[in-house]
Amino acid sequence: MRSVICSMNVSLDGYITGPDGGFDWTEPDEEVFRSHIDELRGLGGYLLGRRLYETMLYWETAEQDPSLDDAQLEWAALWTALPKVVFSGTLSAVRGTARLACGGVAEEIERLRTEPGRGDIAIGGATLATEASGRGLIDEYRVRVHPVLVGGGIPFFPRREHRVDLELRETRTFGSGVVYLRHRAAR
Repeated sequence: MRSVICSMNVSLDGYITGPDGGFDWTEPDEEVFRSHIDELRGLGGYLLGRRLYETMLYWETAEQDPSLDDAQLEWAALWTALPKVVFSGTLSAVRGTARLACGGVAEEIERLRTEPGRGDIAIGGATLATEASGRGLIDEYRVRVHPVLVGGGIPFFPRREHRVDLELRETRTFGSGVVYLRHRAAR
């Protein structure tokens, strides 16, 4: 069965955006960007909320940007080919290989897990990831901890009232000081 992974960038003090909503501090260097490409290569689908979908729309036509380097073009090609499911109460249409969710997060995950196909299912967007985590639907957490304290903003996971035990599977420290942590949910 395909695993559901939550992969996000986070500040050392636990936020995915700063108090102003910005996340420019997550801009990856070449080494970190390559790790994102490698991760994307292993995906068979991506679940995302509206805000993340709108942020990522750039990549749907990025190959037309003459300033992109080879790694960015590779990312764009992988991203545009990846099937995506968008959760939104306001969008009436999406582009490319995306479709609007027909049901809730649990239903969509079950549908994707049972469909033929290879690769993990990623989930992105703070609200969506929190909902999936709260329902015990995330199998693995992949976190890139950035060496910055942003002092507030959107937390990686809002406070919840239940515990999730994790088993460390991998760590990696990049030259930039970013630390990659991969944990599997203990079941």
